[in-house]
Amino acid sequence: MKLTKDVVVIGAGAAGMMCAIEAGKRGRSVLLLDHSSKLAEKIRISGGGRCNFTNLHTKPENFLSSNSHFCRSALARFTPLNFISLLEEHGIRYHEKKLGQLFCNDSAQQIINMLREECDAAGVTWQMSSKIEQIDRTNEENGTGLRFILKTDRNTVMAASLVVATGGLSIPQIGASAFGYQVAEQFGITVTPLRPALVGLTFSAKDLALFAEISGVAIDVIVSCKGASFRENILFTHRGLSGPAILQISSYWRPGDALRINLLPQHEVMQLLREHKRSAILLPNLLAQYLPKRFAQAWGQFMSSAAARPLNQYRDKELRQIADKLQDWQIIPSGTVGYRKAEVTLGGVDTHELSSKTMESKCIPGLYFIGEVVDVTGHLGGFNFQWAWSSGYVAGQVV
Repeated sequence: MKLTKDVVVIGAGAAGMMCAIEAGKRGRSVLLLDHSSKLAEKIRISGGGRCNFTNLHTKPENFLSSNSHFCRSALARFTPLNFISLLEEHGIRYHEKKLGQLFCNDSAQQIINMLREECDAAGVTWQMSSKIEQIDRTNEENGTGLRFILKTDRNTVMAASLVVATGGLSIPQIGASAFGYQVAEQFGITVTPLRPALVGLTFSAKDLALFAEISGVAIDVIVSCKGASFRENILFTHRGLSGPAILQISSYWRPGDALRINLLPQHEVMQLLREHKRSAILLPNLLAQYLPKRFAQAWGQFMSSAAARPLNQYRDKELRQIADKLQDWQIIPSGTVGYRKAEVTLGGVDTHELSSKTMESKCIPGLYFIGEVVDVTGHLGGFNFQWAWSSGYVAGQVV
């Protein structure tokens, strides 16, 4: 069986469906092709099943890329308010949880259903659970305007435009793969180094021995690394550290880097210790007034058995060392918990080789890359979905 389409979109996730919708609205014939039988699993499981679909405070500074200005054009042309308008047209109720993060009141499935309905209304053709076996370029001198031939397990498809919206390597258990990067490399397009991002970090064996027993404890802190800082909770796990602040900083951390953690950002710790200098209270007991008790006890062991002395037996120099460690705890993680637990992939198709206005390859006419497969990675909190909507939208205007 042979098909001819104006546009083939590989990947029926957030970015792919948005692109297909916009192209279909322009009267283009669109085939949306995906290897999975389940539609948009990453949307379905996101945000605890309620989908953190955007962030009201989205700006270019919320994204990492080797080309920091690349995301500006797309984000300006399709904003969070544009996506909110689409939700409101479909009667989907939503709420702000914190820090501009918007979630569905009911279920992430509502977002999937909305995008499916919009695709159907735009005349998009679906080819789900279909494997691509080969992609080739045609001889453009044939005058047909068709540039690509895709051989799948079901058919052969010819298309003028090919859009790669295959996502990254994160959460392979729902079907993530390196396919999009392989397509880029096939056509000579650079892929920047890849690594898990928005991901938990693991302790060294020494630190794990000290802190493994306090798994489940959360603390409001400031975490810093390489000039980036985030104030939110960290969560001690059975393997290391997680929680919003750690997920955020993981995008900046590299193996061997130290995290700097202010465990008491709301206090001047040296002043607090001096106020209790004449007290017989033990350091862990004092800290337990400001930090979770289980953590305070573990911290006492971290500081050595001397921490069990009454506070009135400490010299000023010792108190200063304690204060410094509480407000500048430096810890070197041993690694990350990997792609299985990572929310996104850092790195991707090199943005220097794409048009920021259209997402089209600068060297292969008709070839587009959108969404997570591109080297644009958002902070935690709805920014990566907004990039999917924005990049899909701008590509959909021109494919």
